[in-house]
Amino acid sequence: MRFRSREEAGQELAVRMLEWASSGDLANVTVLALTRGGVPVGVEIARAMAVPLDVLVVARIGVPGSPEVGIGAIAGDDPPVFDRTGLRALDLSVDKLGPEVARARLELHRREQVYRKGRPTPDVRGHSVVVVDDGLVTGITARAALRLVRRGDPLRLTLAVPVCSSRTAAALRDEADDVVALHQPERVRSVGEWYSDFPAVTDEHVRNALRELHPAG
Repeated sequence: MRFRSREEAGQELAVRMLEWASSGDLANVTVLALTRGGVPVGVEIARAMAVPLDVLVVARIGVPGSPEVGIGAIAGDDPPVFDRTGLRALDLSVDKLGPEVARARLELHRREQVYRKGRPTPDVRGHSVVVVDDGLVTGITARAALRLVRRGDPLRLTLAVPVCSSRTAAALRDEADDVVALHQPERVRSVGEWYSDFPAVTDEHVRNALRELHPAG
């Protein structure tokens, strides 16, 4: 089964999240969408729940010579988080990835400036936070994001995605209070294979979503 689009995936996930939130106070919920692919999904959830949307900027650390292959991720000013299994498989060590980490840090700062324009990162203390992405393979970007949010002392921290492997979901329960995934197959080779239409999400798409759903966007 595949989703037609990120928007459809977000609508289906929103139904599950409304059930999740049925006994709670929606006035205290904030949706944080991972940039960039998580934003169209997060928009649908925030609309359905009538809660604010903000973005959580995470930058992928690529493999030397193959930057499209993620081997780690960074969020905020936190140290990098690496896919240790992937490092072993590729015979890579962290100390060889300095240039890739530096490039990822520059991209993270660029996106922060483009999306926030000086606006501070959201204060999540005492809030129920829902971190959203369009799907997970290794879960490294989600792990980096969840660790950053956890340090902000949220009341409750939930990860919500349309698809991730059962193993990834289980591993991320160490980082989140709840992991909500519509589909948990044994393996996810790529997120895009779960979508019929999977275009790149642009910076403009992210800015438009923030203008619509962020109270000070």
